[in-house]
Amino acid sequence: MTLTELRYLVNLDKERHFSRAAERSFVSQPTLSVALKKLEEELGVALFERIRGEARPTPVGERIIAQARRVLAEAKRVEDIAGEGKDELVGPLRLGAIYTVGPYLLPALVPELRQRAPLMPLVIEENFTAVLLEQLRDNELDVAIIALPVDLHGLSAWPLYDEEFVVVLPRDHRWVHETSLPAKKLAEEHLLLLGPGHCFRDQVIAVCPKCVDAEGDGPRPHTGSSLETIRYMVDSGLGITVLPRGSVDNRPAEPNPLPSVPLAAPAPTRRIGLIWRRSFPRQQAVQILRDAIVNGGIRGVRMLHDAQAQIAEG
Repeated sequence: MTLTELRYLVNLDKERHFSRAAERSFVSQPTLSVALKKLEEELGVALFERIRGEARPTPVGERIIAQARRVLAEAKRVEDIAGEGKDELVGPLRLGAIYTVGPYLLPALVPELRQRAPLMPLVIEENFTAVLLEQLRDNELDVAIIALPVDLHGLSAWPLYDEEFVVVLPRDHRWVHETSLPAKKLAEEHLLLLGPGHCFRDQVIAVCPKCVDAEGDGPRPHTGSSLETIRYMVDSGLGITVLPRGSVDNRPAEPNPLPSVPLAAPAPTRRIGLIWRRSFPRQQAVQILRDAIVNGGIRGVRMLHDAQAQIAEG
């Protein structure tokens, strides 16, 4: 039994599909399949059932996968301990970011961090909050930028900034000259939102519960896969949307941007923060990353310069 085989096992559990697990593991599908077959033969038990193209863990397989995760985490911890005596700002930093933050924060962050820590390149992963938290706990990421609050079991958090929500409209919309809009008025229009899994979708629905059809399965009439896709739908005249201010103020300059109107006071906001494992040894890297974000010049947000890191739980 090897650590490589255990990684294949965990990756197959995540993907539930051999070809995707092989891609995630950077090997060919036959290589992964042979390795897992060898592991099953060595252990004397079936770890997965193959059902209509999907790989599902057996009951004993689930227990072995859980143990494999712990073994891999402890093996990574050995590497971390070995690295504690080295320069914390040398070597890649594995950074995760939610989809609604990455494209708008990274253009300001990367050059700022490059100046502060030139020997610490970023390996960047964009994903949903739940996936990023899982990757943090599985030692697949070092730090993540997500919306707070979240369950901090085994993790630490450091608030970075707050940003308001704004309403983005077609150029000929009747609200373009309004100075602010009550959230309840959003229900009068076709509101376009991100699809399920995006935390920002849930935050917008919390601001305007009546924007969701109680007898349907989501907002009327459409959802989009990204903020930029939704922006194009608004531009086409399909409806209006609500976006975080950072995604409006940090786009490339354009000659005729879509109009945006703030929501009426008290304006809804979200708080963005850094999350990392309590056991992560490169605390100086976390500090430098936080400083680069807070001083990196992202527009349209209120930086929390004096915020303190939250103590990890569990």
